[in-house]
Amino acid sequence: MSDSSNAERESPPRVTEAEATRLAWQAVELAGGARMIYGNPRQPFSPNARKVFDVEGHSIEVRWGEISSPAIVTAAGYVFEIHDRGIELLVRPRQPRPPD
Repeated sequence: MSDSSNAERESPPRVTEAEATRLAWQAVELAGGARMIYGNPRQPFSPNARKVFDVEGHSIEVRWGEISSPAIVTAAGYVFEIHDRGIELLVRPRQPRPPD
């Protein structure tokens, strides 16, 4: 059974990889820039190890790295690793399957 209220909801507009990259860059800049994020890892228990920015109506999460994990930024299902001079795409969102 499917929930009719879920079926009636509009799906959010798809964001292209280029648009997600641009949004991610803006959030990284708002957080202080790639070099600052990359060079200042947080402790895993730190309350400020992640921050969510509203960029053009999208919630973009910046997560500072730790000793064992990279700094990342997540934008519209795309996940980017933050390096000292930029960002690199790690994961694309799943593509919906066409109906059978």
